[in-house]
Amino acid sequence: MASNPSLDYLLEMARRVKMTPAEQEEQRRSFAYGNTAIENKLITRAMVDEQAEKLKVQRAE
Repeated sequence: MASNPSLDYLLEMARRVKMTPAEQEEQRRSFAYGNTAIENKLITRAMVDEQAEKLKVQRAE
């Protein structure tokens, strides 16, 4: 497979990205929404956010 210097550079830059905890949480919720919405079109982002907040409270207890 031929090497693509531009792609190699972008991949290396992506490897160096350090997400904040808030960014990680946003990514986690986006992933959860994307995967559940595929199976159930009635799922909304608001529902995912609501459940994530409930989990956050439970973890704090």
